[in-house]
Amino acid sequence: MEEVEALRRAGAIASQVRDRAVDLVKPGVSLLDICEELERWIGELGGKPAFPCNIDVDHVAAHYTPSITERGIIPEDSLVKIDIGVHVDGYIADTAVTICLNPELEYLVEAAREALEEAIANIRAGVRASEVGAAIEGAMKRLGAKPIRNLTGHKVSRYVLHAGRVIPNVSSLLERHRLEVGEVYAVEPFSVPRDADGVVVDGPPSNIYIYRKKRSVGGLAKKMLKYIQAEYRGLPFASRWVLRVFPGSEGLEAFEELLSA
Repeated sequence: MEEVEALRRAGAIASQVRDRAVDLVKPGVSLLDICEELERWIGELGGKPAFPCNIDVDHVAAHYTPSITERGIIPEDSLVKIDIGVHVDGYIADTAVTICLNPELEYLVEAAREALEEAIANIRAGVRASEVGAAIEGAMKRLGAKPIRNLTGHKVSRYVLHAGRVIPNVSSLLERHRLEVGEVYAVEPFSVPRDADGVVVDGPPSNIYIYRKKRSVGGLAKKMLKYIQAEYRGLPFASRWVLRVFPGSEGLEAFEELLSA
């Protein structure tokens, strides 16, 4: 399959799943059920998850997926971000949607939407990444919001979700590289109130992992490691995905052995 065709298929699947996600997010609904339903739809439509479905509520900005024992639900009056990744033969589409259950925060959704449209309008071969960041920042400020400056968009390549180069969400003197023909980028504006710090900090474990290097383990842990290498090929995966293939206390012990190896 040609690269462009695979990217278009991945994008079409991601778009359909993203649109369906809006209907799932209601107060009281299980976070785990939402993510697993969206991941199931990706498979039914002919793709594979490029990363675990992220569901981030209120102050959690990004990169959280439920564990296999997750009991969390959608709160009343919440701001819910769902990030969806799809790959077809390793070619990745990365998209997201924010569902606002609090009318007072709707302007943040609009600011992020306008910033994304402004970024897309400015992206072309030869433009500097910093110019796109300036467009994002300007659009948000016009609507009474500001961007998170230490979260960025990113280049993607085959089986590589974060492929080095980034697109900032602010005007940046550091990201002066020019976008090139043939590159693929995920543009990810994050909006916060104008009086916020505009910086994220690390939180509790996100339940998302990635294979980095071979570990010296044996037994079930070795079998699990081989499965992770073959199944995810360097893409992020959820602990719950692995623990459904290797269930029970033995699977959990093997997974913990990998984490500590």
